[in-house]
Amino acid sequence: MDIQNIMDSIEKKRSRMVEDIVKMSSIPSINPKFNGTGEYERMKWLMGVLDDYSIAYEVYEVEDESVKEQKRLNIVVRLEGSEKTDDTLWFVSHMDTVAAGDIGAWNSDPFNPIIKSGKIYGRGVEDNGQAVICSLYTCLAMRENNIRPKCNVGFVFASDEETGSEFGLKALIKKGIFKPNDEAIVPDAGCHDGSFIEIAEKSMYWVKFTVSGKEAHASMPHLGINASSIASHFAVELEDLLKSMFSLKDDLFDPPYSTFEITQKYANVESPNVLPGKDVFVMDMRVLPQFKFDDIVTEIDKLAGKYEYKYKVKIAYEFTQKVVAPKPTPKDSKIVSRIYESISELGIKPRVGGIGGGTCAALLRDIGIPAVVWSTLDELAHQPNEYAVIDNLIRDTQVFISTVLKYM
Repeated sequence: MDIQNIMDSIEKKRSRMVEDIVKMSSIPSINPKFNGTGEYERMKWLMGVLDDYSIAYEVYEVEDESVKEQKRLNIVVRLEGSEKTDDTLWFVSHMDTVAAGDIGAWNSDPFNPIIKSGKIYGRGVEDNGQAVICSLYTCLAMRENNIRPKCNVGFVFASDEETGSEFGLKALIKKGIFKPNDEAIVPDAGCHDGSFIEIAEKSMYWVKFTVSGKEAHASMPHLGINASSIASHFAVELEDLLKSMFSLKDDLFDPPYSTFEITQKYANVESPNVLPGKDVFVMDMRVLPQFKFDDIVTEIDKLAGKYEYKYKVKIAYEFTQKVVAPKPTPKDSKIVSRIYESISELGIKPRVGGIGGGTCAALLRDIGIPAVVWSTLDELAHQPNEYAVIDNLIRDTQVFISTVLKYM
């Protein structure tokens, strides 16, 4: 088997890869929880591509009343190995995206991708369009070059990653498609030169707080209880408290400490002369695995109780996202050493570490499957003017193939 010929064949597909990522990214796939229509149409597009190449696949439907189709789709492709057909090396990517955000901050239409200076600009092209296309063309390269490693190689194109994977990877796990000896590559984070291999993630909690006071006219504040003012003080004090209480540093992660950030703020009153009777905000927490969830809840309860007693408000909260960090993928696992070797062949010195962002890899680690997160990207996910570098489409696919070949 001539490895260079295989790599050259991937390079020759450059224009097709660009054409496909542009076509795919022009199909809106915003997660329903971000007021989108979901990834159904984009999944149908992918099924059409797989049909064109006569690649067999399975569709796993998950009921969801929040979309017009009443279901979310997940696509799984399996290429059988030559020996260890109970073991599978998985490539896991996701088809949904976040919303465009502030359209005024974009230099182009986020849902009409453009090509400029070797980059493709559009919402979702990096997160996770690049991974979808690289996974697809890894599959095609295996078929066209008759690459058949000892283990199976599988490709998951999942729904609902952006808001917790309830209708995506979590549902696939429940259906039992993953086995104890499986491994996985999740191309959903990385760095500019492709040197970073993610093997660990922090716990991720989204906490929605509702502070209830008493509405009144702003000129008569003594007749009401200003929920917005009290919530603002509470939010800042809570953020400072948690950062102080859970300040341990762990250099495995970037950043090397837990993060507690006030993020989403809900609208309250519609007039500037009304004292808000209710205020709602969200805090995003990315917590080092060394800290327990219950300890954080204890600190929230103590401070909430203090504010309720002092200001006569009611503070309620709910965790809209709760992902407790699983054990990291061992540094000496096969998947880590093999992708490490593939990256090294490019003349790059790889490094392993952890991140705060949540990916599907955490769900796989939680069921005992060694998973790495790797991609070459400029970390533009969820930002205006998101782009994917065209050269990275080629190189990442070549790294994936190089890694697959190490299972021969």
